Amino acid sequence: MTGAALEADVFRSAFERRSGRPGPAWLRSLRENAFVHYTAKGLPTTRDEEWRYTSVQPIVRTTFGEPTSFETTAAELAAAGFVELGGALAVFVNGRLDARLSRLAPGEVRVESLREVIEREPARLEGRLGREASARTPFSALNTALAEDGALVEVAAGAALHEPLQLVFYSEAAQPSVTHPRVLVLAGRGSEATVVETHLGRGTYLTNAATELILEDGAHLDHVKLQRESESAFHVAIVAAALGRDARLSQHHVSLGSRLARADVEARFDGEGGECAMFGLFHADGDRLTDTHTRLDHAVPRATSQELYKGILDGRARGVFHGRILVRKDAQKTSAHQSNKNLLLSRDALVQSTPQLEILADDVKCKHGATTGQLDEASLFYLRSRGLDEAAARSLLTYAFASDVAQRLPHAALRDAVAAHLHGRLGGGREIQEAAL
Repeated sequence: MTGAALEADVFRSAFERRSGRPGPAWLRSLRENAFVHYTAKGLPTTRDEEWRYTSVQPIVRTTFGEPTSFETTAAELAAAGFVELGGALAVFVNGRLDARLSRLAPGEVRVESLREVIEREPARLEGRLGREASARTPFSALNTALAEDGALVEVAAGAALHEPLQLVFYSEAAQPSVTHPRVLVLAGRGSEATVVETHLGRGTYLTNAATELILEDGAHLDHVKLQRESESAFHVAIVAAALGRDARLSQHHVSLGSRLARADVEARFDGEGGECAMFGLFHADGDRLTDTHTRLDHAVPRATSQELYKGILDGRARGVFHGRILVRKDAQKTSAHQSNKNLLLSRDALVQSTPQLEILADDVKCKHGATTGQLDEASLFYLRSRGLDEAAARSLLTYAFASDVAQRLPHAALRDAVAAHLHGRLGGGREIQEAAL
């Protein structure tokens, strides 16, 4: 059986097992249409423009089974990289909610299992689930067709969440397995919240994730996606947001783990006066590959966007950044700024950076740029002349490069986690820890 046939057989079998289950007609239709979309195109290849630098053949060549059920502990989560922030918490283990490890929120901010909401109150999700990411990519179509569980976060109009709400997706795979976690965040009119989504695990597995963020008028949302998967795992994800009038979104995407990571991060302005800031940091070493595609759709006038992504590549790692800003014909008074900066720590590391503006309006302020380089030799010499050895000096300069993205994370413990990761990879311990404070 060829790789393509094997891939189709594995996912088709999974869809056929799920398709006979009871559920509302609108959800069955959504799943069926998504799977039709997937089967019409199959998984992407390097002949597809948006995947020209990223081959998914390592995924195709791996035979993934169903994840098994097992019990994990808070200590095992911490060992895998989970950072406890103290607020409401929903933990999903191998794709299913683990109530033992979770602290679900009642009242104005509701955190629930999507699977349970579909069973009890499916009407609450109709017209919302799948609205932004049903079939934007072949992988998001698979997620829509095959998702078993995930998180529904609903913030009531006017509510203000003072502590971050955490969603944790943990995979443990004795044999290669695949999960399709789904997240739907509904931020009500004038609400304020921070949602931190973390993916981690042990073993060889595929996480095919989809996150939808829907911000009503005047809502303020900080969303953090922290990808710390096993280094033998694969992580493919989409984060798609829609912003109402005067809504404000800060989206932070930090990619530190997995053998192959691909993220599509998208936002669309549906109402005037919106603000969207996208901050991203990716790090890869060894033979790992990390690929980030962003898309900002200025569909209405008088919206503002800021985008800053930084990449750090070492060993024989490969990085890809493709950022697109679309300013539609009637989106006058748009302000948009995009920047991608990359640091190569070895001669064999490589990054492909493609910032892109498509402007159809004429009264706008837009700019974009990209840089790729190595550590500054004069700065290295200065630090070494002050008593640091070469490894510590290189590590300190590397963290300094990453810090203006890392320091924007909305919680000190998250900033410390990024510093600890770079310390573990680069050395320089005390110097990096002090720089992070």
